[in-house]
Amino acid sequence: MFTLLIADDHPLYRDALRFALNLSEHQLTILEASDLTQTLDTIQNNDVDLLLLDLHMPGSNDLFGLIHIRKLYPELPVAVVSGLEDKNIVSKVINTGAMGFIPKTTGSEDIANAVETILDGDTWVPKSLVNEIDEMDSEFAALADKVSSLTNAQYKVLCFMRDGLLNKQIGFELDIAEATVKAHVTALFKKLGINNRTQAVLIASQLELTPPSPELCQK
Repeated sequence: MFTLLIADDHPLYRDALRFALNLSEHQLTILEASDLTQTLDTIQNNDVDLLLLDLHMPGSNDLFGLIHIRKLYPELPVAVVSGLEDKNIVSKVINTGAMGFIPKTTGSEDIANAVETILDGDTWVPKSLVNEIDEMDSEFAALADKVSSLTNAQYKVLCFMRDGLLNKQIGFELDIAEATVKAHVTALFKKLGINNRTQAVLIASQLELTPPSPELCQK
Protein backbone atom coordinates (compact mmCIF):
# COMPACT_ATOMS: atom_id res chain seq x y z
CA MET A 1 0.00 0.00 0.00
CA PHE A 2 1.41 3.38 -1.04
CA THR A 3 0.06 6.87 -0.45
CA LEU A 4 0.38 9.34 -3.31
CA LEU A 5 -0.35 13.05 -3.18
CA ILE A 6 -1.46 14.76 -6.40
CA ALA A 7 -0.69 18.49 -6.08
CA ASP A 8 -2.29 20.28 -9.03
CA ASP A 9 -4.77 23.14 -9.25
CA HIS A 10 -6.69 21.68 -12.20
CA PRO A 11 -9.44 19.25 -11.04
CA LEU A 12 -9.73 17.65 -14.49
CA TYR A 13 -6.03 16.78 -14.56
CA ARG A 14 -6.19 15.42 -11.01
CA ASP A 15 -9.03 13.18 -12.22
CA ALA A 16 -6.95 12.12 -15.22
CA LEU A 17 -4.04 11.20 -12.93
CA ARG A 18 -6.38 9.22 -10.69
CA PHE A 19 -7.59 7.26 -13.71
CA ALA A 20 -4.04 6.58 -14.88
CA LEU A 21 -2.94 5.48 -11.42
CA ASN A 22 -5.70 2.86 -11.40
CA LEU A 23 -3.56 1.04 -13.97
CA SER A 24 -0.68 0.70 -11.51
CA GLU A 25 0.18 -2.71 -10.13
CA HIS A 26 0.62 -1.16 -6.70
CA GLN A 27 -2.25 -0.65 -4.27
CA LEU A 28 -2.51 3.14 -3.93
CA THR A 29 -4.21 5.63 -1.67
CA ILE A 30 -4.62 8.95 -3.50
CA LEU A 31 -4.66 12.34 -1.74
CA GLU A 32 -5.14 15.69 -3.46
CA ALA A 33 -4.06 19.32 -3.00
CA SER A 34 -4.59 22.37 -5.20
CA ASP A 35 -1.87 24.76 -3.98
CA LEU A 36 1.42 24.77 -2.09
CA THR A 37 -0.18 25.51 1.26
CA GLN A 38 -2.53 22.53 1.02
CA THR A 39 0.34 20.39 -0.22
CA LEU A 40 2.52 21.16 2.79
CA ASP A 41 -0.38 20.62 5.19
CA THR A 42 -1.20 17.27 3.61
CA ILE A 43 2.41 16.10 3.74
CA GLN A 44 2.66 17.14 7.37
CA ASN A 45 -0.46 15.23 8.35
CA ASN A 46 -0.02 12.08 6.27
CA ASP A 47 2.63 9.47 5.53
CA VAL A 48 3.09 10.30 1.85
CA ASP A 49 5.21 7.94 -0.27
CA LEU A 50 5.27 10.02 -3.46
CA LEU A 51 4.34 13.58 -4.37
CA LEU A 52 3.20 14.43 -7.91
CA LEU A 53 3.86 18.16 -8.05
CA ASP A 54 2.62 20.71 -10.58
CA LEU A 55 5.32 23.35 -11.05
CA HIS A 56 2.80 26.09 -11.77
CA MET A 57 0.03 25.62 -9.21
CA PRO A 58 -0.61 28.59 -6.85
CA GLY A 59 2.30 29.12 -4.49
CA SER A 60 4.63 26.77 -6.34
CA ASN A 61 5.96 29.37 -8.77
CA ASP A 62 8.23 27.42 -11.05
CA LEU A 63 11.06 25.82 -9.08
CA PHE A 64 10.32 27.42 -5.72
CA GLY A 65 7.68 24.86 -4.69
CA LEU A 66 10.03 21.99 -5.46
CA ILE A 67 12.99 23.65 -3.71
CA HIS A 68 10.85 24.48 -0.66
CA ILE A 69 9.44 20.95 -0.34
CA ARG A 70 12.87 19.38 -0.84
CA LYS A 71 14.16 21.58 1.97
CA LEU A 72 11.40 20.56 4.39
CA TYR A 73 11.07 16.91 3.37
CA PRO A 74 14.35 15.80 1.75
CA GLU A 75 13.43 12.10 1.99
CA LEU A 76 10.09 12.46 0.18
CA PRO A 77 10.24 11.33 -3.47
CA VAL A 78 8.86 14.01 -5.78
CA ALA A 79 7.85 13.72 -9.44
CA VAL A 80 7.11 16.95 -11.26
CA VAL A 81 4.12 17.11 -13.61
CA SER A 82 4.12 19.97 -16.07
CA GLY A 83 2.53 21.20 -19.25
CA LEU A 84 5.97 22.36 -20.37
CA GLU A 85 8.05 19.64 -22.00
CA ASP A 86 11.42 21.34 -22.30
CA LYS A 87 14.79 19.65 -21.80
CA ASN A 88 16.20 22.64 -19.90
CA ILE A 89 13.29 22.59 -17.45
CA VAL A 90 13.59 18.82 -17.03
CA SER A 91 17.32 19.12 -16.38
CA LYS A 92 16.76 21.76 -13.72
CA VAL A 93 14.00 19.73 -12.10
CA ILE A 94 16.15 16.61 -11.88
CA ASN A 95 19.16 18.59 -10.66
CA THR A 96 16.96 20.14 -7.97
CA GLY A 97 16.26 16.68 -6.59
CA ALA A 98 13.08 15.43 -8.29
CA MET A 99 12.96 11.72 -9.12
CA GLY A 100 10.83 12.17 -12.18
CA PHE A 101 9.34 14.50 -14.76
CA ILE A 102 5.93 13.64 -16.21
CA PRO A 103 4.62 15.87 -19.01
CA LYS A 104 0.86 16.40 -18.91
CA THR A 105 0.70 14.93 -22.40
CA THR A 106 1.88 11.55 -21.07
CA GLY A 107 -0.50 8.66 -21.67
CA SER A 108 -2.17 6.79 -18.82
CA GLU A 109 -0.09 3.63 -19.18
CA ASP A 110 3.17 5.60 -19.15
CA ILE A 111 2.04 7.57 -16.10
CA ALA A 112 1.37 4.32 -14.25
CA ASN A 113 4.78 3.00 -15.33
CA ALA A 114 6.44 6.24 -14.23
CA VAL A 115 4.91 6.03 -10.77
CA GLU A 116 5.88 2.38 -10.38
CA THR A 117 9.45 3.18 -11.45
CA ILE A 118 9.76 6.01 -8.91
CA LEU A 119 8.18 3.99 -6.11
CA ASP A 120 10.79 1.31 -6.84
CA GLY A 121 13.50 3.93 -6.23
CA ASP A 122 14.47 4.82 -9.79
CA THR A 123 14.25 8.06 -11.77
CA TRP A 124 11.76 8.39 -14.64
CA VAL A 125 11.63 10.85 -17.53
CA PRO A 126 10.06 10.44 -20.99
CA LYS A 127 12.05 8.28 -23.39
CA SER A 128 12.16 11.20 -25.82
CA LEU A 129 14.13 13.25 -23.29
CA VAL A 130 16.39 10.63 -21.73
CA ASN A 131 19.34 11.52 -23.94
CA GLU A 132 18.59 15.24 -23.93
CA ILE A 133 18.90 15.91 -20.22
CA ASP A 134 22.10 17.50 -19.00
CA GLU A 135 24.20 15.36 -16.73
CA MET A 136 24.19 16.05 -13.03
CA ASP A 137 25.07 19.71 -12.59
CA SER A 138 26.64 19.93 -9.16
CA GLU A 139 26.93 23.71 -9.44
CA PHE A 140 23.23 24.13 -10.13
CA ALA A 141 22.31 21.65 -7.39
CA ALA A 142 24.46 23.61 -4.93
CA LEU A 143 22.76 26.83 -6.04
CA ALA A 144 19.31 25.35 -5.44
CA ASP A 145 20.48 24.15 -2.03
CA LYS A 146 21.56 27.69 -1.09
CA VAL A 147 18.24 29.13 -2.24
CA SER A 148 16.44 26.56 -0.08
CA SER A 149 18.06 28.14 2.99
CA LEU A 150 16.25 31.43 2.39
CA THR A 151 13.20 32.35 4.40
CA ASN A 152 10.00 33.16 2.51
CA ALA A 153 10.58 36.88 3.07
CA GLN A 154 14.17 36.69 1.82
CA TYR A 155 13.02 34.73 -1.20
CA LYS A 156 10.44 37.38 -2.07
CA VAL A 157 13.07 40.11 -1.76
CA LEU A 158 15.40 38.16 -4.05
CA CYS A 159 12.70 37.90 -6.72
CA PHE A 160 11.83 41.59 -6.55
CA MET A 161 15.52 42.41 -6.86
CA ARG A 162 15.60 40.29 -10.01
CA ASP A 163 12.73 42.41 -11.34
CA GLY A 164 14.80 45.57 -10.80
CA LEU A 165 13.00 47.00 -7.79
CA LEU A 166 14.90 49.18 -5.34
CA ASN A 167 14.73 48.59 -1.59
CA LYS A 168 12.11 51.30 -1.12
CA GLN A 169 9.93 49.78 -3.85
CA ILE A 170 10.34 46.29 -2.40
CA GLY A 171 9.29 47.61 0.98
CA PHE A 172 6.15 49.06 -0.60
CA GLU A 173 5.32 45.78 -2.36
CA LEU A 174 5.79 43.73 0.82
CA ASP A 175 4.39 46.36 3.18
CA ILE A 176 7.54 46.42 5.31
CA ALA A 177 10.03 49.13 6.26
CA GLU A 178 12.97 49.87 3.98
CA ALA A 179 15.30 49.04 6.88
CA THR A 180 13.72 45.59 7.07
CA VAL A 181 14.31 45.09 3.34
CA LYS A 182 17.97 46.02 3.82
CA ALA A 183 18.24 43.45 6.60
CA HIS A 184 16.74 40.79 4.33
CA VAL A 185 19.17 41.74 1.53
CA THR A 186 22.14 41.45 3.88
CA ALA A 187 20.95 38.07 5.14
CA LEU A 188 20.29 36.61 1.68
CA PHE A 189 23.67 37.85 0.42
CA LYS A 190 25.32 35.96 3.27
CA LYS A 191 23.32 32.76 2.69
CA LEU A 192 23.95 32.79 -1.06
CA GLY A 193 27.64 33.64 -0.66
CA ILE A 194 27.42 36.79 -2.79
CA ASN A 195 28.10 40.48 -2.23
CA ASN A 196 26.10 42.49 -4.75
CA ARG A 197 22.69 42.79 -6.41
CA THR A 198 23.99 41.78 -9.83
CA GLN A 199 24.96 38.37 -8.49
CA ALA A 200 21.57 38.06 -6.78
CA VAL A 201 19.75 38.82 -10.03
CA LEU A 202 21.83 36.21 -11.86
CA ILE A 203 20.95 33.55 -9.30
CA ALA A 204 17.23 34.34 -9.45
CA SER A 205 17.31 34.28 -13.24
CA GLN A 206 19.13 30.93 -13.34
CA LEU A 207 16.43 29.35 -11.20
CA GLU A 208 13.62 31.05 -13.15
CA LEU A 209 12.11 32.25 -9.89
CA THR A 210 8.96 34.35 -9.63
CA PRO A 211 7.52 36.05 -6.53
CA PRO A 212 5.48 33.60 -4.43
CA SER A 213 1.79 34.14 -3.81
CA PRO A 214 0.85 36.15 -0.68
CA GLU A 215 -0.86 33.09 0.78
CA LEU A 216 2.36 31.02 0.63
CA CYS A 217 2.54 28.78 3.68
CA GLN A 218 4.92 30.12 6.31
CA LYS A 219 6.23 26.69 7.29
